[in-house]
Amino acid sequence: MPATPSTARAINDRLALSLFQREGPLTAAQLKQFTGLSRPSVADLVERLTAAGLIEVVGEAGEQRRGPNAKLYGIVAGLAHLAALDVRTEGVSVLVSDLVGGVLAEASGPIRDDAGTGPAVEQAVALVEQAAKEAGADRLHTVGIGAPGLIDPASGDLRDSGGLPAWHRRLMAAVQERFPESRVSVENETNLAALAEQRDGAARDRDTFVLLWLDLGIGAALVLDGTLRRGASGGAGEVGFLPVPGTTGLPSATDCDGGFHSLASASAIVALAAEHGLTLPHGDRAAPSDPTHAPDLVRAATHASDLVRAATHAPDSVRAAMHGPDPVRAATYAPALVRAAAHGTDPAAGRFLDALADRVALGVAAVVSVLDPGCVVLAGEVGRAGGDVLAGRVHRALARMSPLPTEVRAGLLGGEAVLRGALLTARDRAQDELFTPPGS
Repeated sequence: MPATPSTARAINDRLALSLFQREGPLTAAQLKQFTGLSRPSVADLVERLTAAGLIEVVGEAGEQRRGPNAKLYGIVAGLAHLAALDVRTEGVSVLVSDLVGGVLAEASGPIRDDAGTGPAVEQAVALVEQAAKEAGADRLHTVGIGAPGLIDPASGDLRDSGGLPAWHRRLMAAVQERFPESRVSVENETNLAALAEQRDGAARDRDTFVLLWLDLGIGAALVLDGTLRRGASGGAGEVGFLPVPGTTGLPSATDCDGGFHSLASASAIVALAAEHGLTLPHGDRAAPSDPTHAPDLVRAATHASDLVRAATHAPDSVRAAMHGPDPVRAATYAPALVRAAAHGTDPAAGRFLDALADRVALGVAAVVSVLDPGCVVLAGEVGRAGGDVLAGRVHRALARMSPLPTEVRAGLLGGEAVLRGALLTARDRAQDELFTPPGS
């Protein structure tokens, strides 16, 4: 049965809005090219969407050529406000944007371990309120939250995990209570990083790839045939629990120590650097305030100024991260050590990177043997710090272990990928809801 005129118009309008979502601002001529509609049909479409308050003139195309310029139409950015949260063990980062993702305000703050669940939740929600106020947002249409841990595929809630702060699980409900009209959702941080790297980062040309998150902890995200795969229980990609050779034991159902986490987490990377003599000066061997006594790695690394500053201004913290159990400090120094090694010339730096690449390749090889994704992105702050140098080493180590051809790329977004992914999911959800005709 052929579509009625009203149905055809609704289909064309939704197609045009999808194009605006994907391509950004377009001229009427570009709409005609993308949709295949006639010029009069495109003109009617633009008039309808403009009258509905969904699109507006946002500029002109062809400003460098002679003759009249073509109007550029785009989604009305002020139609809704969105918020994105990146929830970490030690703090929260928040941004508020307009409907097309233009950032209007940002806020971040630490959450102390001893703050208690209630006060920690209040601090996090207060940051959202602060950012919304600075953005001039009376209400938030959609809020996207990225957090470590497993998401229950049935309820969409963050599942209980003994390894994560209790305030993480309370945060989603608290944000919903404070912003009752908002659509609030939570997603695993690694999954959000994969979406961001696919949209705006290293995997833009891939519809199938695996992202390996290398940061405070480790995890993986699976994008197969353009779709993020979460698994039956929401736990796809929990590679920290993957049994691998080279550890002192096996992981348990409640503790990933002894698994891949023990080889490639931030704390493990810092310890590996120390094994190769890549430590900052301390103790009797050198004064902490004298960076000239640092290993050749730090002296030779042109981008290791952050390590030198840390040695000068916070030696106790540096030593704790290098030799103690503090994982949060390790998350700061592991990327700095990897970045310094990747830009250094000391032979010890090369041996450290080779050893790290061998460790990373163990986990990657296991994932590749099951999924054959063809591409692996090394993401998180460590992945970005190692860049093409570390990615190249992992690729060579992987090629020695696996017969499956796999490209290894460095992530481009680093730790910012989680917040970016949370914003992208909030934007997509809001636009889909606002642009879907009632009853469809």
